[in-house]
Amino acid sequence: GKGTQGKFLSSAGNHYHLSSGDVFRGLSPESPAGKLYHKYAGKGQLLPDDVTIEIWHHYVMGLIATNKYFPNEQLLLLDGIPRTVKQAEILERYIEVKKIILLEIHNKDILVQRLKRRALIEKRHDDNDEGILRKRMEIYEKETFPVLAYYPDTLIARFNADQRPLEVLRDILISLSDLLS
Repeated sequence: GKGTQGKFLSSAGNHYHLSSGDVFRGLSPESPAGKLYHKYAGKGQLLPDDVTIEIWHHYVMGLIATNKYFPNEQLLLLDGIPRTVKQAEILERYIEVKKIILLEIHNKDILVQRLKRRALIEKRHDDNDEGILRKRMEIYEKETFPVLAYYPDTLIARFNADQRPLEVLRDILISLSDLLS
């Protein structure tokens, strides 16, 4: 999936892969942001857009301040953000989108099985409940898929994610080699 490809691309091109899921799952459950995140995530819901971007931006500024991400030298590979049109609008204050990598998979049952397998391997309890996974897919179709219409078609690069991860990576590298090198 997108996390796997983001990790491959960051190591291959010295770019910074930032998974919003990792950012939010890494929040301390005792912190105000962590309590809010876990309240929503436990029900399979997403945080409000303005809170999501505020937490994300604070995290990115921390990466810059601690010399982990160099915005003048590296691409920031966003994984899992923006999830709504409103988030895309808010993000324009902070970033310029160069390309959107769209990994397409058409069989939801295969996707659910992959996510459940990932939950076991990575001990991601939020991905273990099939009901929550299907709820997230409904939210994706309703709120995230329209984000694609927000951006011009020329920014969207579509890839068949039904393939093996290395085959998907090959297709991305071939298609986006100019941008990534």
